[in-house]
Amino acid sequence: MKELIATHIQGTLVNNGKIGVGGNSTYPTQTALDVDLGTSVTMTATKSGENVIEVHLSISGNAASMSSSVIREAGIFDSSGNLLIRHNFDGLGPFSTTDVLELFFIMEVE
Repeated sequence: MKELIATHIQGTLVNNGKIGVGGNSTYPTQTALDVDLGTSVTMTATKSGENVIEVHLSISGNAASMSSSVIREAGIFDSSGNLLIRHNFDGLGPFSTTDVLELFFIMEVE
């Protein structure tokens, strides 16, 4: 069952990622990032084990708003735009146009 759920999350549910500059704590009813930058994010989701999914977000420093911003949050969304995961962290940046920010989410189905 764990493997089936992990496969569904990796292959169907996880659709895109976003980054933002909001740093408030996550609350249960949150449906979006606090302050979404609207920046293009490249996302890949792979299974690294029977029940483990790794989601990799990659953002180029020359993306809109990236070079002048301090990134404090990242989220993963489904194809309907529903927030699946949001994580806030200590600020990263600002970035130069040649930098690439890479963020990893590791999920384990138990």
